[in-house]
Amino acid sequence: MRDPEIVEVNPKGSDRTRTPASLYLKYLSLVPAAIVVAALYFGRPVLLPLAVSVLFAFALAPVVGRLRRIGVGRVLSVLMAAVLAIGITSAIGGYITTRAVELAGELPQYQTNLIEKIRSIRGTTDGGAVERASNLLKTLREQLVTARKATPRAERAAADSGKEPVQVQIQEPDAEPLEVAAAFAQSLAGFVLGAGIVVIFVIFILLYKEDIRDRFIRLAGSSDIQKTTLLLDEGAERLAHYLLTQTAINAAFGLLIGMGLWLIGIPNPTLWGMEVVILRFIPYVGVPLAAVAPVLLALSVDPGWTMAAETVALFAVGEVIFGQAIEPWLFGRRMGLSPLAIVICATFWTWLWGPIGLILSTPLTMCLVVLGRHVEHLSFLDVLLGDKPPLSGEQSLYIRLLGDDADQAAAEAESFIKENSLSRYYDEVVLKALAIADLDARRGALDSERALKIKENVRTLIQNLSDVETEDAERAESQRTTSGELVLCVGGRGALDDASALLLISLLEKADVDARLATPEEASDAAPGEQDREAIKAVCVCYLDPTNASRAPYLLRRIRRRTPGAMPIAALFGFETTMPLHLGDDYRVATTLDGAVQAITSALAAKADSDSAQPARRVVEAVH
Repeated sequence: MRDPEIVEVNPKGSDRTRTPASLYLKYLSLVPAAIVVAALYFGRPVLLPLAVSVLFAFALAPVVGRLRRIGVGRVLSVLMAAVLAIGITSAIGGYITTRAVELAGELPQYQTNLIEKIRSIRGTTDGGAVERASNLLKTLREQLVTARKATPRAERAAADSGKEPVQVQIQEPDAEPLEVAAAFAQSLAGFVLGAGIVVIFVIFILLYKEDIRDRFIRLAGSSDIQKTTLLLDEGAERLAHYLLTQTAINAAFGLLIGMGLWLIGIPNPTLWGMEVVILRFIPYVGVPLAAVAPVLLALSVDPGWTMAAETVALFAVGEVIFGQAIEPWLFGRRMGLSPLAIVICATFWTWLWGPIGLILSTPLTMCLVVLGRHVEHLSFLDVLLGDKPPLSGEQSLYIRLLGDDADQAAAEAESFIKENSLSRYYDEVVLKALAIADLDARRGALDSERALKIKENVRTLIQNLSDVETEDAERAESQRTTSGELVLCVGGRGALDDASALLLISLLEKADVDARLATPEEASDAAPGEQDREAIKAVCVCYLDPTNASRAPYLLRRIRRRTPGAMPIAALFGFETTMPLHLGDDYRVATTLDGAVQAITSALAAKADSDSAQPARRVVEAVH
């Protein structure tokens, strides 16, 4: 059915434009997103303190819960937790301020070392490219400033009087001490006011946590309380785990930095260790910011460059160890965020809410991912931001086969085979990828040329995996068959049935079974030689489309006319055992590659026993 059309008529009524209504719906779907972003941007004065309060509330919730369990009342436990948090924060802030003031008083005695380093740097650049570039920029700036100051009126007046124009420079007067104090007091008052709002929010969130939870469930999902409760529980668990783990990692990193700076000889190593603990909550830029002050101090204290180099190496090595080894191991997949999503969301929240948004970017993104996993209409958030693979294994392999990238497919296959067998990879990944391709071919979305390329890529993939040692090799030792026996693997009428037969041949060869590929015409119409006909002990017809089960008996009957001594086997990949299947008692049926290998090897073994004991006996068995 065609989409309804919306007709737009211009004022003159002469021209008409027809646009599908679905296109308007797509455009309209962007309106809620734009409204949400605008609300987040213009609602910063309220939403930013609220977001910080929620984060602190999640951090203090375990403390409140512990106090409640030992018998402290609800109100008293919340107040005690708030006072404890305020006390710890004030103590840390006071210590940092005191040590920073003391350090500022000690800096003048180190200025000689800094001056000598600056002179040495200038000495290495005198007469060089840096000096020439600096002189060029200085000359250009002087020319621009002179041209800007000489206005046309001043030039005419100077030309009439024959004198040079007088240059006027406007200079701001020095700020009075009272003005400086007033500006500082205003900034301090704004900070205290914001902190007070956060404290009030935290107290009320902790006091009425259950009530807020119930109201959110009533608004968001009263019709499905279980799903909404699961969403809240998972979000709270992820946030609590993130805050606890990140705090522990930052504390360990700060301890390492403090001890390292103490060994190097940097003054006030405790101050810089605490600075690292706090600034490391800022993604990406926290550690570089924390390293600036110790490195500058090292340059001031040490007459040479050794202490500065050691300080930079300490921060770099520590961040590599903690950021690349310890954090991934402790967090694992509990965060549920992709690395690219963390970078993009950090940029977005920083643009939206400034530096505080950068600190809150990871927790906020984590909440969005949890929301996308439990709300159907927001599932795109989980796809865009989550760490789950966007495509399944068979879909990814299908793309590789379409793109002529069998080598990369083999690399991904080897990682799968490290924990599984080769036959399982063929059954669970390759066959499903071929089934997707076969479906596309049947509905006309995949032409014969690309189907042929997929078949060749499957052949290349099999060759790349031919030397992979898995548990299939051990099982193949117990399935060795006698030489001189031939198994004919026949692809069905589908475009990629031959590719599934190639997979079966690959597994049979690991079991030391001589298997060959044949088309339906080669197996049924063109009679093989007498010698080959006697060597064929089993014939397996492979179908990717399970709906072709009804065609298998007719093809097998035609083949048996040419090879009456061969055991007929139908490999119906993807066939469900609950579906009705009537192939007769003389046929074996397999629905997986592993089942087909077992059916063929057992049929060959049974036929060998039958030929030695009762040549005329027929083995009947069905393998699903």
